[in-house]
Amino acid sequence: MPVEKRRIEKDSLGPVEVPADAYYGAQTQRAVENFAISGLRLPPEFIRALALIKKEAAEVNGELGWLAGDVSEAIARAAREVMEGRMADQFVVDVFQTGSATSTNMNMNEVLAGRANEILTGRRGGKFPVHPNDHVNLGQSSNDVIPTALHVAAWTAVRGRLIPALSGLRASLARKAEEFSDVVKIGRTHLQDAVVMTLGDEFSGYARQVDLGIRRLESTGERLEELALGGTAVGTGVNTHPEFAQRVIARLNEATGLSFREAANHFEAQAAQDAAVEASGALRTVAVSLIKIANDIRWLGSGPRCGIGEIRLPALQPGSSIMPGKVNPVIPEAVIQVGVQVLGNDATVAACGQWGFFELNTMLPVMAYNLLQSVEILAAAADVFRTRCVEGIEADRERCRTAVEQSLAMATYLVPRLGYDRAAEIAKAAYEQGKTVREAAIEGGWLSREEVEQALATLIPGRKHHGTD
Repeated sequence: MPVEKRRIEKDSLGPVEVPADAYYGAQTQRAVENFAISGLRLPPEFIRALALIKKEAAEVNGELGWLAGDVSEAIARAAREVMEGRMADQFVVDVFQTGSATSTNMNMNEVLAGRANEILTGRRGGKFPVHPNDHVNLGQSSNDVIPTALHVAAWTAVRGRLIPALSGLRASLARKAEEFSDVVKIGRTHLQDAVVMTLGDEFSGYARQVDLGIRRLESTGERLEELALGGTAVGTGVNTHPEFAQRVIARLNEATGLSFREAANHFEAQAAQDAAVEASGALRTVAVSLIKIANDIRWLGSGPRCGIGEIRLPALQPGSSIMPGKVNPVIPEAVIQVGVQVLGNDATVAACGQWGFFELNTMLPVMAYNLLQSVEILAAAADVFRTRCVEGIEADRERCRTAVEQSLAMATYLVPRLGYDRAAEIAKAAYEQGKTVREAAIEGGWLSREEVEQALATLIPGRKHHGTD
């Protein structure tokens, strides 16, 4: 087995051997060796956001005269390449690292400096003519850049990926509400028969849940759009140009089409991460909604012969290694598992949010990892739920009609004529005699056939509002 070629890089603690073909330098290599914990890495969305910030920072520092033109251009070019995914293998620091994510910031700084030096001199790595701290990190600190990258990555992913996925799911559920608006079925409360509704009513409730989830996510944007950039070490803005943050953020908005702005108070923006906690809470609520909807659909499709069976789900794959012909509700179950994962992620983010001591939160890497994972898997789950399940759902109209007729809840519709107690006696008689409420009421002499038919004619509910406004 060939021996890996190495080169020597230096930092303030001394020389370090790094892989000869690496763009990164000594500080990244130390982090690799110090944090050999999980093999988990910060997600691509975070790396792209961080590279975008570094690109805009280099160009602004060039405009301000703080960086030479060739250095500014080389850093910006390197950052664009990172954003395109060309050097994904260079981001090697574990999620579980220093709580400020300084190691990830320096990983980015060293990769950009190493690539910029290659652009300018043909030699990969090193600190000349482009230095990772003095040039790439100019006007910045891990303490303001990492929270900024977290907000940019999270809000970009929510707006660009999750909300569109949920909007598609909402529309699909709303279409099913219309399609099933004439399918009369029995409602259920406490897992017991309740009064009559339509299958469309049920699906309209699901569509509204998703709609409200979208609105909750949208409301978090006002806080996520506040960026810590410009606060540097503790919020005072030491060693940065007074126009730096404003100019960089304007460029971020141009690049993303969003409306980021400098934090109203830099001490809050770095000492606390309440906006991320709030966003995670909104994601948790969406997860709870999807769990409820998926579980309902799972139960409504149970059977096919010995369950509720009011709807038929698409048959996607064999459901058992031992029982021939069994088909399971695999998509709802996958969605539920995603929801549970998001609940766990939210608990982690909430715990991380408590870890803001004095002027800095020191749980930023694991907070970013969990928050961004929640966004990504919820978006993917919503897409799969829509395309592989909801759009293919069919109503078993005969099963719904039969269940309504057999339900003891039909006695509810006799209450206006007989009162609660006598209607309850009819329900009891129907249960004990194995008859329908209709049969028990007529055969027991409580009401004439015509009176029963008139009373039960009211069980078909009037059309309710199925919209999401």
